Amino acid sequence: MQIMGILNVTPDSFSDGGEHSVVQSAVEYACEMLACGADIIDIGGESTRPGSQCVPDDEEIARVVPVIEKLKKLHPDVVISVDTRKAAVAEASLSAGADIINDVSGLTWQPEIAEIVAKFGKGLVIMHAIGTPENMQDNPEYGDVVAEVTEFLQTQIDFARRAGVKQIIGDVGIGFGKTLEHNLELLRRHSEFARLNVPMLLGISRKSFIGKLFNIKDPKLRDEQTALIHSMMMNRKVDIIRVHNVELHAQLRKIYHTLNYK
Repeated sequence: MQIMGILNVTPDSFSDGGEHSVVQSAVEYACEMLACGADIIDIGGESTRPGSQCVPDDEEIARVVPVIEKLKKLHPDVVISVDTRKAAVAEASLSAGADIINDVSGLTWQPEIAEIVAKFGKGLVIMHAIGTPENMQDNPEYGDVVAEVTEFLQTQIDFARRAGVKQIIGDVGIGFGKTLEHNLELLRRHSEFARLNVPMLLGISRKSFIGKLFNIKDPKLRDEQTALIHSMMMNRKVDIIRVHNVELHAQLRKIYHTLNYK
C-alpha cells in the first residue's frame, strides 16, 4: 500500500486551507511528509470541498507549478500528483515535472485531460463524483451506489485507455456526491472494485462522514478515526491511501506489514 500525502496550496481547503499557500512553506511541508514515509505528494491548487467555487486556470497554475518545480529540484525522484479537473492546469503541471493528474471530476469536467496525460506518458487518477463541488451534496441519490460507481469508473477508464493513457488509478470518490450511508456502503463493498483491474486510491482523510460518525466537528481532530477506518480497509482492494497525517499512516502500514510478514 502506498501513502499519498495531501499538500493543499489553497486558502480555503476544508482542513488546512491557508497553511501552505506560500511556496517555501508548501515545499518544506512536502519534504516533511516524504521524511515521514509518503510515497506520493498530491498538490492541490483548488479546493473541491462541498460548496467551493471554481478557481481561474491561471491562478491555480500560479499556486501549483512553483511548488512542483522547487520540490523536483530538491527531490528529483519524488512522485508528484496534481489534484485538478482543468486541462490547462494538467498540462502546465506535467510540463513542470508532475507524474500523475488526479482528476476529481473523473474526466467529466474537461475530458481532454486524458489526451494530455497520454501525450506526456504519465498517470491518471479517475474519481467518481456527481455534479460539481458547488452542488454535489444536494440530495445525491443512487439505486445501487456500488454498481453505479463501478459502471461510471469502467466507462471513464475505457475512455482514458482509448485516448492512450497507460497508467490509470480508480477512486470511488468518498464524500463527492454521497450521503453518509453511500460512503459506508462503498467502504463495506470496496473489494468489489477489484473487477476494474486498476489500482484503487481511497480518499477518506478527515472527511465530514467521519465527523458525523464520531461527532467530531474539527477536521484536524479526525486523524485517529481516519487511521482506524484505514486499518479495516487494508484487505479490501486499497492500493493507495490519500491522507493528511502521513506519519500516523506510515506507522499503520508498518504494523500491517509486520503482522502479515510482508
